Amino acid sequence: MHQILIIGGGAIGMLTARELSMAGYRVAIFDRLKTGRESSWAGGGIISPLYPWRYADSVTALACWGQEHYRELAEQLSLDTGIDPEWTQSGLLVLSPEEEETARQWAARSGSRIEILDREGIASREPAIDNTPDSGIWLPDVAQVRNPRLVKALHKDLAQRGVEIHEETTVERLLIENGRICGIETDEGTYRSDKVLICAGAWTKQLLGELGTTMEITPVRGQMILFKAEPGVINRITLENDRYIIPRRDGHILFGSTLEHEGFDKRTTEEAGEELYRIATSRLPALKSYSIEKQWAGLRPGSPAGIPYIGPHPDVAGLFVNSGHFRNGVVLGPASSRLITDIMLEREPILPPAPYALNAPREEIDA
Repeated sequence: MHQILIIGGGAIGMLTARELSMAGYRVAIFDRLKTGRESSWAGGGIISPLYPWRYADSVTALACWGQEHYRELAEQLSLDTGIDPEWTQSGLLVLSPEEEETARQWAARSGSRIEILDREGIASREPAIDNTPDSGIWLPDVAQVRNPRLVKALHKDLAQRGVEIHEETTVERLLIENGRICGIETDEGTYRSDKVLICAGAWTKQLLGELGTTMEITPVRGQMILFKAEPGVINRITLENDRYIIPRRDGHILFGSTLEHEGFDKRTTEEAGEELYRIATSRLPALKSYSIEKQWAGLRPGSPAGIPYIGPHPDVAGLFVNSGHFRNGVVLGPASSRLITDIMLEREPILPPAPYALNAPREEIDA
């Protein structure tokens, strides 16, 4: 019998499996596709919430913990697996002058570094931007990872640690007896365990539906486009009107993303691609010299106020959840994975777990 079964092999599931394995537990992961190929692969890899001051302090706490540990995580994965997640401190430039006071207040509460830049300061940070506004918000400590490389490194790391990875395996139902989890039933067989963790992203609510849980996790489609440019065309992550530009080390530039409530439809649309291209090239005219190399879509696990569900199921002993990270799975992943591991193993938690409980209230804050 495996001591712990994890449903979902995205970044959240794999990071949690790594934590549990490092604590000495035998772990098996089950994923309906290949590990890391859903929202973990499709996102941008920014190690910060977009407009972090718009989120509850509980989200900020997870993000800050992850930001403090991400470079070490990426370097260790690179050393152990030979796959470099490309942790890069690009900084985040937010072109939203109307939010400067809110950003100042958030920075004072969280201890985060920000600077308010004038037009010249913005141009010095990112000269490629056209129509520079009068002021902007600069977060110099924000970094990024190349998320496809991150999940590849995690997969290899888990395999080296002896974690059993079941890909293209559908979990058909949870096995519950007398109010306690006792395993899962999959299309390849039954697996018994007295501890099961659900990290299934947008599909989490489907798995828990038969239990009548009140968790609100819904799929939110996000489409992005990718330019193949030259290194140095743009050097900073830049955010304006909910659209972000992310430069990679090799010259690739990501631009996204949409927010669409279309159920589990993951198709890309010509309309979204044209809109993203128009906005990207209007902000960065230099991109007109480069073609779109790729367009794709992913399904984020949306949750109320973007606060993830991290903790035990209130009605089924031995059943746990780590899901609902919305747009912030990459940045919140290390902290949420450590926190759920602390909870499952009854260790002193890195953060107070109450705000993330499955039945905790989740309310939007005033931005």
